[in-house]
Amino acid sequence: MNPRFVITGGPGGGKTTLLETLAERGYRVAPEAARRIIRERLSAGLPPRPEPASFAREILDSDIQQYRAATDHDGITFFDRGVLDALYMLDLESALPRDEIASLVQAFPYNDTVLLLPPWEAIYAMDSERDQTFEESVAVFEGMRRWYSRWGYETVEVPRAGVEARVSFILEQIGRYP
Repeated sequence: MNPRFVITGGPGGGKTTLLETLAERGYRVAPEAARRIIRERLSAGLPPRPEPASFAREILDSDIQQYRAATDHDGITFFDRGVLDALYMLDLESALPRDEIASLVQAFPYNDTVLLLPPWEAIYAMDSERDQTFEESVAVFEGMRRWYSRWGYETVEVPRAGVEARVSFILEQIGRYP
């Protein structure tokens, strides 16, 4: 079993809160690169995002580093997005040839089960690091579902529920009962 699990979806679906709860339970968690990059840019007085292809490349580099760091230990790691998310962004910008994308998908495999958090308007909020609209969040969610499926991953939609119920659902999906 590949112990690297991706939790993905559109912005504002509750990924960060869910991953914080998994970390509190002792699971290793790799945080989302985009939020860190945006925070760093804002603190340097820059706009939150560079042009899309540059942003995606920076995210990809960070995600590859996190992936490699996860191979240094045994056990499960949950990723707040994965290498494939950055590759999706690069593909949207036609910034990377498809054969190079395929090579990177092969080089950085995750568990076949990808946990997909659906857009949830009741909890969605924009902030200094999340500037997408709810409609854009829906589009990203649908794009992630198609993109991961295209590369042979099974996407499992995590139900909209309280964080404890979501954590229990995820642990059941991966065969680790709470």
